[in-house]
Amino acid sequence: MNQPTLAGGIDAECDGQLSLPAGGEASRWDNLLEQARRDFDAGREPEFVRPDVLSSWKSSRSAGINPAHFAYNFPPDEMLKQILADNSELIEVAGSIMENLLAYNPDGHINLTDAQGITLSCCGRDLTPVGSILTESEMGTNCTARCLKQQRLVYMLNGENWKLALRQRHLQCAAAPIRDADGCMIGVLTLTASQDNFHYHTLGTVQAAAEAIGQQLILRALLAEQKSILETLNEGVIVLDRSGMIKTINRYARQIFHGLARPGQQADKVLNPENTRLATMTFCNDREIVFNPTENQRLCCQVSIMPAPGGGKVIALRENQRIRAITRRVMGVSASYTFDMLCGSAPALKAAMDKARSSCRSDSTVLLTGESGTGKELFAQAIHNGSLRCGEPFIAVNCGALPRDLVQSELFGYMDGAFTGSRRGGAAGKFELAEGGTLFLDEIGDMPLEAQTSLLRVLQESEVVRIGASHPVKVNVRIIAATNCNLIRAVETGAFRRDLYYRLNVISIPVPALRERSSDIPALTEWFREKVCTQLKKINVQFTPRAMEALSRYHWPGNVRELENIVERVININDGLFIDVQDLPDEVTNSIPPADAACHDAPHQAVRLDVNERAHIISTLDALNGNLRQAAQLMGLSRAGLYNKLRKYQISADEFRR
Repeated sequence: MNQPTLAGGIDAECDGQLSLPAGGEASRWDNLLEQARRDFDAGREPEFVRPDVLSSWKSSRSAGINPAHFAYNFPPDEMLKQILADNSELIEVAGSIMENLLAYNPDGHINLTDAQGITLSCCGRDLTPVGSILTESEMGTNCTARCLKQQRLVYMLNGENWKLALRQRHLQCAAAPIRDADGCMIGVLTLTASQDNFHYHTLGTVQAAAEAIGQQLILRALLAEQKSILETLNEGVIVLDRSGMIKTINRYARQIFHGLARPGQQADKVLNPENTRLATMTFCNDREIVFNPTENQRLCCQVSIMPAPGGGKVIALRENQRIRAITRRVMGVSASYTFDMLCGSAPALKAAMDKARSSCRSDSTVLLTGESGTGKELFAQAIHNGSLRCGEPFIAVNCGALPRDLVQSELFGYMDGAFTGSRRGGAAGKFELAEGGTLFLDEIGDMPLEAQTSLLRVLQESEVVRIGASHPVKVNVRIIAATNCNLIRAVETGAFRRDLYYRLNVISIPVPALRERSSDIPALTEWFREKVCTQLKKINVQFTPRAMEALSRYHWPGNVRELENIVERVININDGLFIDVQDLPDEVTNSIPPADAACHDAPHQAVRLDVNERAHIISTLDALNGNLRQAAQLMGLSRAGLYNKLRKYQISADEFRR
């Protein structure tokens, strides 16, 4: 008797030459395999058995699996419930494919198992119960177990099954692995059919069905990944079909339009863009478009449109308000000074600070007046940080530094194509950038008359109109203005609008000149000295009492700014530990009174020296790390004289030794 050929194959099990037994040939094979099984049970080496099947028989026998006893084993109920939940997507995807496959095998059945051999789903006749375990260790040699073990397409003839009950059904089986995107086996699809309906093409059908399930899962995973990416993007994305209907809209876009835009709606109808139609636009990049989804909602967005396959388009949009917030963060437009950081205790300064603190309680317009260099912007920052707008932007604009023909475009913005040289897409003005916060208009007296008219409208109506725009934009901005000129005189000469002056002068705060608060000069000098020494990484130099006296007597036409500049200048050019009168600029030293006048003031000078002597000694010891010999030499004292002063002022040199 010639041995029929079973070797080769689809997916390494069957090649294109395989001819599976059917009809009378199947009966012949049943007899051959039955004889092989009797030989195997008798301990003889059987013939006509494939090596892989014979190996499985041996494993089943070694495991002590009774071929005559047939019963399914199941995992615990809670475990099975979790397994089914974990594989819900696999079960869902495989369901329709299994039904279609069964249509070509009406007398058979199909079952789906996970990678551990637990049945997840089945359809057809002679069903395998959901939850049944089909591994070789549980059921002996069977088609699903062989596929799990070999992880490739396999087939099983009726007589090759280990269990007698399976051999008595006279059915053939084919099983194919289901793989994920990484090629890992995640399940097995097994088809059982009658001998007459089981042939070579059945194997290809099963393998194709298993691959279709895997591809569907991969596709679903890709779609889920794309959806996840769309949902996590920090910009709005809307996908339209060729007719302008919304196909997809992500989370950010839904939030922008407050859930009004949904898939299946006509984009132009629900979003209502001004002066354009999204359905007819083919391409644009960062174009500003205003949407009116409701009567009370007006959204200004930067929009980019790209064509999509199939004639559709992808729309990406970002709210102007959010873009401005990012711009402000990059520009660093924020206020850093608070009232606690304003140095000084002179009565004139305290009066101005008390008035400024009171202005923090409202959003009324503030007008800061005073000479140049008195710190008007510091007052503006302190007012902003002391108000409820402290977490919002603070934007400062020097009206005197802006070119006359650019003031309005800088303050109020402009539309695309508003004038020659304008940036494509237009630009927001400082009022829009300061939305929710404070706009500080420095040197307001230098603002051109035409810009004053537009500013008056902002103060009256709380809205700005960009150059070239047809609709105003509502703004919520507090105005703090500052000037060093006499606005009343400018009003009388016609250089400043009277109505604008009264609009600005709601809360008027005069910032005192430095000569009006000369008692603050020593404290300011010390503050600037520490700041400059830290910046320049220099040892803490000290101003002598005589130098401090000269600074206090100077009239300071440049006010606090001039004082800061002089302190920085003398520390830069001085290499010693002390700054004396001769180290100061000529304009300061010329303010020192003559020698005879100084003699008349000798008691007063003696008191000042006594007051500053302790600080002088402490500073010197700190600079020299507590070295008493060097300190005595530097101050022109004997060691004994220095010890006497240390005892007098209760100073311990050990505190300065590092």
